[in-house]
Amino acid sequence: MINSHAHPDHVFGNAAFAKLGATFVGHANLPRALALRGPLYLDAFRRIMGPQLIDEVKLIAPTLMVERDMRLDLGRRTLTLKAWRTAHSDSDLTVLDELTGTLFAGDLVFVRHVPVLDGSIRGWLAALDELPEIRARRVVPGHGPVAAWPDAIADERRYLQRLTQDTRTLIAQGVPLAAAVQTAGATEKLQWQLFEEYNTRNATAAYSELEWE
Repeated sequence: MINSHAHPDHVFGNAAFAKLGATFVGHANLPRALALRGPLYLDAFRRIMGPQLIDEVKLIAPTLMVERDMRLDLGRRTLTLKAWRTAHSDSDLTVLDELTGTLFAGDLVFVRHVPVLDGSIRGWLAALDELPEIRARRVVPGHGPVAAWPDAIADERRYLQRLTQDTRTLIAQGVPLAAAVQTAGATEKLQWQLFEEYNTRNATAAYSELEWE
C-alpha cells in the first residue's frame, strides 16, 4: 500500500489493508506528519462524521520509507517512487508505473479542483519544473480526472504563479494579510472548482511564506 502523503483522504483507508498483511510505503517524512497531524484529523472528522465511522480508522505509518528514489519490482510491473521536497505538503510521493507510463502524482497535481497549498508555494513551483522530466503518458492526479502528461500541470502552474505574483505585489505594497487574501489569485476564480472554499486558505499560506523572503 503506497501513501502519497499524510492528508486524511489519502491515508484513512490504511486499516482495511493492514488486516491483509500489507506493507505500507511512504515518504520518509510521513511518520512524523502522521504523528503530528493525524490525531487532529481524526478529531475533526469524528465531529463531522460521528464516532461510529471514524473510530475504525487507524493511523498506520509506513514500514518502507522513501528518502529520495526507489524502484519496486512487482514481477511483471515495476514502479518508480520519488520523494519530493516540501511542495503541496511535506510528505509528497509520486509513483510511476513504468509498464503503462501512468504517473500517480498524489496531490502534487490537481486537475479542475483548485490546488490546495499545505506546504510551500515556492517548493511546489519548483516541483512543477521537475515533474515533466518524468516520462509518463498520462497522470492520475490527487484530485480530478486522468489527464495527458505533462499538459495536465499547465493550469496548476498558472494558478500558483499568479498567486505567488499577486502575493508578492501586495506584500511590497504593504497590504496587510487580512486584506491581501481577499484579492490574491482572484483572477483565477472562474477557472477552478471549489475556488471559494480554498483560495483564501492558499493565499494565507502563500502570504505567510513569502513575507519573509
